[in-house]
Amino acid sequence: MQERNVSVDLEAYCARIGYAGDLAPNLETLHRLQVLHVAAIPFENVDVLLGRRIDLAPQAIDAKLIAARRGGYCFEQNALLHRVLEAIGFEVTGLVARVQWQAPPDAQPPRTHMALRVMVDGRPWLADVGFGGNVPVAPLALDIDAPQPTQHGTYRLIPMGDERQLQLRLGQAWAPLYQLSPQPQLAVDYELPNWFTSTHPASHFRHQLSVARTTPEARYALRNARLTVRLPNGEETQRSLGLDELEATLRGTFGLPVSSEWRAVLERAVAAKREAEPPLASA
Repeated sequence: MQERNVSVDLEAYCARIGYAGDLAPNLETLHRLQVLHVAAIPFENVDVLLGRRIDLAPQAIDAKLIAARRGGYCFEQNALLHRVLEAIGFEVTGLVARVQWQAPPDAQPPRTHMALRVMVDGRPWLADVGFGGNVPVAPLALDIDAPQPTQHGTYRLIPMGDERQLQLRLGQAWAPLYQLSPQPQLAVDYELPNWFTSTHPASHFRHQLSVARTTPEARYALRNARLTVRLPNGEETQRSLGLDELEATLRGTFGLPVSSEWRAVLERAVAAKREAEPPLASA
């Protein structure tokens, strides 16, 4: 196999996610990479809340997600996976989607999510390691609309004109996650949605701490200072965290290198969680 001229340190990436073994461009490799990536590199928006620019240059992403052992959101996560897959020898196309998760049915949000189309033996697969608490933990076939079970939930991709809507089964109903355009995207095409997501007042990433990590054992998700743990069998628990608990959870559960600069962000997250909680009933 001839390796493509892609600027990524495969050895460092594999060490970061705990991957060992052959790196052949096949479905088994894609599946293993996706499982390990979402378990090792958390989804997080701390830099957005710190007012820092989200730099999508390859060297900036690698310095943050690999060397500094940080996480990031979809444009960082899937851009890294894109380069890794191309370096291995996969045929990869960047795509863009409208996020519809928990949006009103008639909403028309902008296209602010990055995902990947990966060809394996002539068949297209959806690979996505940047969709937070509902991220698929396995590649999903893009050429069928039948349900596709994974270790953490069952998904399907149904046609919507020339696009496809990714849905997740919740109980007996299907919840839309995002609507995926088939139009290939260049790296430069993500600069504008990245700017919107990280700076626009309407972006929810500007207003709440969002952290997620999915392991084979459970999905862990933080919304401000409320921790949700969801097991593969659907069992779910929630817990409110104080400031010290929040910092310890970011370090322990999510493996993030919390620094003193984060303190104000964590304080705001705890305050926002308290404001959102209903007041205690008087005796």
